[in-house]
Parts: sequence; structure tokens; C-alpha cells
Amino acid sequence: MADKPFRPGGVNPALVTPFARDQAVDEAAFRALIRHVLPHVDGLVPCGTTGEFNYLTPDENQRLVQIAVEEAQGKPVIAGTGAAGTKLALELARRAQEVGATACLIVCPYFLHPSDKGIYQHYYTIARALPDLPIILYNIPQVVDAYLPRRVVEDLADLPNIVGLKDSSGNLTYTMEILEYAGDRINVLIGHDEVVLNALAGGAHGLILASAQVYPEVWQQVLAAVQRGDLETARALQRQVQKLSRIFCRYGGGVAVKQALKMMGLDVGIPRSPLKSVGGALIHEDRAEIQLELEKLGKVQVSGIRYQVPGGLLEERFGELGLDAETIRSGGMRLGTGSAGEVGTVEWVQIDLLCGAKDGPAGEAWAYQLTYPRHGFEALTTILEPNLTVRPSTLIVPTCELKDLRQANMIYGPVQNAVAKAIVDRLAEGVIPETAMHGEVMFVQATVHPQALDRRVLHHNAYRATCAAIDQAFGQSGDK
Repeated sequence: MADKPFRPGGVNPALVTPFARDQAVDEAAFRALIRHVLPHVDGLVPCGTTGEFNYLTPDENQRLVQIAVEEAQGKPVIAGTGAAGTKLALELARRAQEVGATACLIVCPYFLHPSDKGIYQHYYTIARALPDLPIILYNIPQVVDAYLPRRVVEDLADLPNIVGLKDSSGNLTYTMEILEYAGDRINVLIGHDEVVLNALAGGAHGLILASAQVYPEVWQQVLAAVQRGDLETARALQRQVQKLSRIFCRYGGGVAVKQALKMMGLDVGIPRSPLKSVGGALIHEDRAEIQLELEKLGKVQVSGIRYQVPGGLLEERFGELGLDAETIRSGGMRLGTGSAGEVGTVEWVQIDLLCGAKDGPAGEAWAYQLTYPRHGFEALTTILEPNLTVRPSTLIVPTCELKDLRQANMIYGPVQNAVAKAIVDRLAEGVIPETAMHGEVMFVQATVHPQALDRRVLHHNAYRATCAAIDQAFGQSGDK
């Protein structure tokens, strides 16, 4: 690669393109985004897939590249200049060169798929027409519906100004084949957030990622760890961002990244029509998961939330369910409570349990909670897996008002599964008698901190707390 004019590498964000409500490019927001991310990256990539390049006019494309060059402070700007046809791709590349782009990123021709020879000719024509412009090939079969053929890449790698390949396929077999056949002549940059560590360990030279504008410092640490041979640290860092990376790759692309940036306080506008930020490529559940993962990374600060843990006599804690202490005593209902986790942490859990006859006051209250749910405290039928409810029939009721989907996901996710598993296990162990399976119903009042973050720890604590509550209610002691 000694004769190559530019060697792409390092951490490079595939920048979103901010659009205003009137669908115009928001240049001020674009500059603000670059200034936010620039200290943490090695280069900039405007007008790529994440930047909604196929919705941009040639003038808009050139202007965005120009802004990136102005803001880059000397760092490389790799301009997305892809197009379905050679003529337009060449025009975009020439315009990018005119405003100072370091290199161009050109996607494999799409929509009307040419032959391998046609693909080669596409890149060859552009490379020969602009011999002083470094060109990075771009493989992204998810949207092109075709791979950039390995043999074509191998042949193109001989051209002096073909300097790299961005591989966004996520297919490591393809990545390794490119490295094998062309890695000595061009640099390979990974473009799929979920397999960064794998690709770097296999010999990739850097990365161009949508998530590199959300948590670029994590990718810098991964890259540095791989370069010094510390794979244990690199693995831990990759796993730390794996879930959010998966959402970005599979459930919304640039739409999801824009939502993440907005949650972090960066106004990057809306997607350009026909994409939608709400009710389109990104569903509400995904938005809640993005919020949660950003909180874990410390990218979103949640203001202190005060919540009250039920206290006092256990028989007095079920009043909101229509079961007062006298009714509970006279009905001979079983009661138990348990807690688990480190006190003071957001994953600490308290479970208050009540079990009573299905044909008595407990059964009436059970049916009432399902028929007339309380807003913010909706009762949830406990299931172990879809269409498999536990016995005795059990309702989980949150003691803290659920104010958003992110909180609801914690109750109606890890806590629900943990409660179900505890009931099934204690039934199998004989702690819960078989006579209770069909003749009684249970309430589980779950106290979970509104800012709970770690699903695995929350599940573990909810399971332990539920087991303790069941043991107390059914006359057992100690952990089973």
C-alpha cells in the first residue's frame, strides 16, 4: 500500500443529516453535531447511508461535504458520493473533491443490478476520471440487495486511488475473504456495529459506523485494546454496547441514531420523508430500549426520582387492591414478603405476595383488577412464556406508578419472567401445594425502582425476592 494516496482507518462516524420540519437541511444542527463528536473521532463521513444520501440533491450533498470539511479541523472527510448510476456518482465525487473532501465512499450500484463487469466498470470509470481522489468501495447488501463481488474488489484494488472498502454486511466470512485477497492493497473498514471486535481481530483497519457519533469513545477503546492485544477488554467493551448497536443495525438505522442523539440533547431534526421517527421504522419499544441503554452508558442523565417502598404491617399493604386487613384476616389468606439486591441500588426489589381462594374476596379482587385496571398500575397476568400462564393464577401489580414505556418494560419483562419462574420452581418443589394450583389466586405487588437499569440483575433479584415471599406465605423458611 506504499503507493496509495490515503490510508483510511481509525474511528469514523457515519453522520446523520439533520432535517428541519420543512424538510430542509439544517446546516446549524449539522455543524453542532460535528463539533460534538469531532474530539472523539479520527475522521468524518457525511452523506452516507445513515445520512440518508439517497434523499439528497447533488447541491445538498456538496454543501454537507463542504460544511464537514470546514468543521473537520484538518481531520479526513470521507464523502458519501454513491448513486445508482455512474454519471451521477461521478458528478457527486467531482463536487466533493472540489470542496476539499479527503476521499469518497461510493456504494455498489443498486436498483438495476449490473453484471460484475458493469460494477467493475462503474468504479473504474470514476477512479480514472478523478485520479487524485482516493476512493473507498462500499458493500452494504442489506439495502443494495447484492454483494460487491469479491473478485471485483480484488481487481479494483490494483487501481492506485482505490484505497479501501467499507463492509457493512455483517458477514464475517465475506470480510475475511476480502482481507485475504485484497487486504495487502486496500484498507478494510468495518461498517456493521455488531461485529466490530470480530472484524478488527481479523485484520480490519478501522471502522465507519452510525454508532460512532453516539459512543465514539467506546469504539476508540475497542480499537486500542485490539491493537495492544487485550481482547478481554475489547470483548467487555463490545458487549457493553452490543444491544444498542443491534438496534441501530436492525431496527431503524439513521432513524434510531437520530432518536439516540436527541435523547442525549443534540437536536438533529427529523428524517426526510418518507422515513418517520415515530410510528415508522422505529417502534415505541425500540425507543424505550434506546433510552435504557443510553442511561447505562451514562449518555443520558435521569433526574433523581423519589419512590416509596411499601412498609408497615404486611396485611395492610393490599388496600389498593380492595383487600383490607380485616378481609385478609377473616379470609384466611396467605401473606409473604421478600426483598433481594443491594439496598440503595436501583436493582433492589421488594415483593409482597397475597394468596387466597378463587371463590372468595381474593378472587373477586383478582377479577376486578383485570376488568378495571388502574392507570399507571395496570395488573399483568403472570406468564412463563407466550400462552403459558402459571398456576396458581397470578397478577403482578406495580407499587410505583409506571409513567413511561421504559419503566413498563422492566415490570413487564424481567420481573414478570422472574416471578413466573419462582412460582413454577416452588410448585415443582412442593412449597406451593397442588391444591392451590386451581383453587387459589395470587397477587404479587412488585416494588421496582423507576431507574432500574440492569435486566439481568433485576431478574435475579426479583426471582430471589419472590421465592422468599412464597416461602413465607406457604410456611417455609430459607432459600430453596
